[in-house]
Amino acid sequence: MVGLKPSDVPPPLGVKMMSAGAAACFADLVTFPLDTAKVRLQIQGEKTVEAAKDIRYRGVFGTISTMIRTEGPKSLYNGLVAGLQRQLCFASIRIGTYDNVRDFYTGGKDNPGVLVRILAGCTTGAMAVSFAQPTDVVKVRFQAQMNLKGVARRYNGTMQAYKHIFQNEGMRGLWKGTLPNITRNAVVNCTELVTYDLIKETILKHKLMSDNLPCHFVSAFGAGFVTTVIASPVDVVKTRYMNSPPGQYKSAINCSWIMLTKEGPTAFYKGFVPSFLRLGSWNVVMFVSFEQIKRAMMATKKRIESN
Repeated sequence: MVGLKPSDVPPPLGVKMMSAGAAACFADLVTFPLDTAKVRLQIQGEKTVEAAKDIRYRGVFGTISTMIRTEGPKSLYNGLVAGLQRQLCFASIRIGTYDNVRDFYTGGKDNPGVLVRILAGCTTGAMAVSFAQPTDVVKVRFQAQMNLKGVARRYNGTMQAYKHIFQNEGMRGLWKGTLPNITRNAVVNCTELVTYDLIKETILKHKLMSDNLPCHFVSAFGAGFVTTVIASPVDVVKTRYMNSPPGQYKSAINCSWIMLTKEGPTAFYKGFVPSFLRLGSWNVVMFVSFEQIKRAMMATKKRIESN
């Protein structure tokens, strides 16, 4: 068997939440430059500062290359601290509690239907966004911020960003874009977790693979692709709206309409390739790590209890 052996006892909620948070942070560390490139591509076309008007991003690797050349390699990790804060809160809830919420809806019955899984995904996704939204707002704004000479930095640090947004935009500023983000994460969570769940279940049911690393890799890769196709339009609107200064858009729906009328329907799939590279690789790293960390924690727990 490749990887750690599954535990004989189902992991408790605390183990799943800690494993999900740790795995998501590790996945963010690995894939953060792709996420930053995705954000830059998604906001391209909006009004920008004079010093940046001649900068054009072309494709994910072209965007990364341009950012390194014009702003330095550190710019690829703008917003990493807020990103890790987000995952500790966000992934712990939306991924760590998914099994328990799904089982709650089914009353503990085996083989839950797709609708029940979707409902569980929507529930945990909405719970996570409601709690962790300020970290997402700060992360997106840092990733959109350009480190160019002659361009005043919008924020100088994570805590200063939280303080600045609260002082200038109030509590609504910290929870800006909550509705599109709940919509996005309902879609992402359902697609990501339910697709992973179903692919993994099908592989094991037909004995195509055993419950180990290759099975987790295939399931996570499939989940990443399906999620990107379905969630990209909502993701672009969410990014644009959360990054916008006060007054630029009246609402997320207004943001969508302006994008459609000014840039056309293809604007909703801006940054699709980095989105897939990011979501695909993030899913692979996160789910594989999640399964292994969960099993390692259960093995350690078993050893401690047996001593």
